[in-house]
Amino acid sequence: MERSTTTDTSRRAPRRARDTGPELGGLFDGYLDPRRPHAGAYDEMFGPDASVRQAYRRLHEQLAASQPGDLAARSEALDRALVDQGITFSLSGQERPFPLDLVPRVITAAEWSRLEKGIVQRVRALEMFLADIYGDQQIIRDGVLPRRLITSCEHFHRSAAFVLPPNGVRVHVSGIDVVRDEEGTFRVLEDNLRNPSGVSYVMENRRTMARVFPDLFAKHRVRAVGDYAVHLLRALRAAAAANVADPNVVVLTPGVHNSAYFEHSLLARQMGVELVEGRDLFCRDNVIYLRTTEGERQVDVIYRRIDDDYLDPVQFRPDSVLGVAGVLNAARAGNVVIANAVGNGVGDDKLVYTYLPEILKYYLGEAPLLPNVDTYRCWLPDEQEQVLDRISELVVKPVEGSGGYGIVFGPNSSAKDLMALRKRVRANPRGWIAQPVVQLSTVPTKVGQRLKPRHVDLRPFAVNDGKSVFVLPGGLTRVAIPEGSLIVNSSQGGGSKDTWVLAPRSSTADAELSGQGLAGSSPMDEVAPERGPELTAAQQQQQQQQQQGGEETDARTQR
Repeated sequence: MERSTTTDTSRRAPRRARDTGPELGGLFDGYLDPRRPHAGAYDEMFGPDASVRQAYRRLHEQLAASQPGDLAARSEALDRALVDQGITFSLSGQERPFPLDLVPRVITAAEWSRLEKGIVQRVRALEMFLADIYGDQQIIRDGVLPRRLITSCEHFHRSAAFVLPPNGVRVHVSGIDVVRDEEGTFRVLEDNLRNPSGVSYVMENRRTMARVFPDLFAKHRVRAVGDYAVHLLRALRAAAAANVADPNVVVLTPGVHNSAYFEHSLLARQMGVELVEGRDLFCRDNVIYLRTTEGERQVDVIYRRIDDDYLDPVQFRPDSVLGVAGVLNAARAGNVVIANAVGNGVGDDKLVYTYLPEILKYYLGEAPLLPNVDTYRCWLPDEQEQVLDRISELVVKPVEGSGGYGIVFGPNSSAKDLMALRKRVRANPRGWIAQPVVQLSTVPTKVGQRLKPRHVDLRPFAVNDGKSVFVLPGGLTRVAIPEGSLIVNSSQGGGSKDTWVLAPRSSTADAELSGQGLAGSSPMDEVAPERGPELTAAQQQQQQQQQQGGEETDARTQR
């Protein structure tokens, strides 16, 4: 196991108490108060001696010169811009502006270079792993992984075995969740290889920030994020069979009642392809067709935003009204490509995640460039005993959980709750992992009339076209708004930040605000699909209930 990331805050707090104080003043007054929760966390703007880190110096100068009233006005402008665009999210049954904080997160060119290389390495290894698991399973035959690790995974689908993508890509889009520990080291928290969501908010956050605060960009060379759809469309078109000259690509959505419908519609619009529902498609002779007002059109690539269980009622849930009957057989016949591939969930299983160092070594002969967070595997008897002995110190997570639900923070739990948790772990050891409490790094965040440290994580997005892996510069930074909270999910009250990756000094890349579009792509002709009958209330509920792998950003649109 790797070194523990548990923080001894009592050791670090005195040093911060000595180095912080009223000299920060203004908006940062009390920012480094040693009495704050998780005072030992790595702060990305300030060093332990209260000095401003190099990447944030210009931003700090601009913020420090502002008054609390300016902060409030800017924040209100952001909320108005989001509401005007129809970008809201549902919290406790109420629609609210998507919580975008006005202070961006800044990542230096050197830091991003290391992150990018680590993400590309990880995606390459996971592609090889999935191809093997749904093929000859050589990694199991060689005794590197136990067979029951795979067969016991909820998202391992035997029906996907030997379904071979034309260009070998199964993970067309991935979202790798990364955190920064107390030492400032980036670590992977989990992999999302099914239908990772949130990239639309990366683009919308940037567009909104640039619209409301163009002055913030004036002194920084921030790498652009607006060309994501170009890379995605290129990867989807490259995934089609080699004998298809002009692939017909569609985005398959569960429907308007799904919480991520905004993202589905945005990506389809930016790529210039049809946004369809399952009722717009049908399978005949292992070929998928789109119903349009001008007749049937064959579909070559489906970028699906529907979970495996709902995708094909012939293979999975027979009551699904969201998918397309026979689509998996069509993929097996080589007549359509499903992106991301069916069965990818075995690669982002939280228990499989703990074996990534072995997977990397087996397929690439390399050590991880981005280490995992230290993790105990409750299905191994000796590690289970360590978890049960230290359960009051650890974070215990359900292997199949998502969105922050089901996580138990031992230090914050009662003796009664921990006793009940011990019983659940013993009853289903395959269903649980445990990790030391990682004090996620903090970034200044507007709280009231001041800037306060709040914990963040990062979800970079990678697109694989079969020849190279493109990592969008930045990604979705999620921030835990409640003081001391380590749960960043919007469904749990979290928000987001614009993520700035600074361009290297020698870079000739286009600056932000340059408006790079989809030049060179070949959007589909605007042919309206012929819609099926309106959905019943029960079918609308199925749209809402359908959850995608990594789908945790509950934003909606009123457009």
